[in-house]
Amino acid sequence: MSERKPKVIVFDLDYTLWPFWVDTNVTPPFKKVENNAVVDEQGKKIQYYKEVPEILKKLHDEGFDLGVASRTSEIRGAFQLLNLFGWDQYFKYKEIYPGCKVSHFNKIREASGVDFEDMIFFDDEDRNIRDLSEVGVLSILVKNGVTDEVVREGLDKFAKK
Repeated sequence: MSERKPKVIVFDLDYTLWPFWVDTNVTPPFKKVENNAVVDEQGKKIQYYKEVPEILKKLHDEGFDLGVASRTSEIRGAFQLLNLFGWDQYFKYKEIYPGCKVSHFNKIREASGVDFEDMIFFDDEDRNIRDLSEVGVLSILVKNGVTDEVVREGLDKFAKK
């Protein structure tokens, strides 16, 4: 019997894929400079959590449909960073705007045809974990950014539910 896998894996952005709030801790617009570094308007280097690019590539290469769901009010800046980091290619679903994460997931469900119980979500905020758990999305609290270990444990938990 094959292991049960999610059909859609969704990530929050702020303090999940990168260690800041895009609407308060950095100053858009962003741009690439020498050595492919990404900087904000003030020249501050923009970093993401170290393991994220490898994780996204691996999940995508394994055939998972990936999405992002973010409540940020800095919509343009968030999309710009996804593009500058080269992550656009990995995300089939991008729901980035203020509001309850359940609204984001309703749109992902509508676009994908995938039920909530076939999705997994990684986020750093308890309120989002609680809201999505209530509607049937397996939601994993991320403490210090997404790591390979966090994703592996989440997928193991999904397989056992």
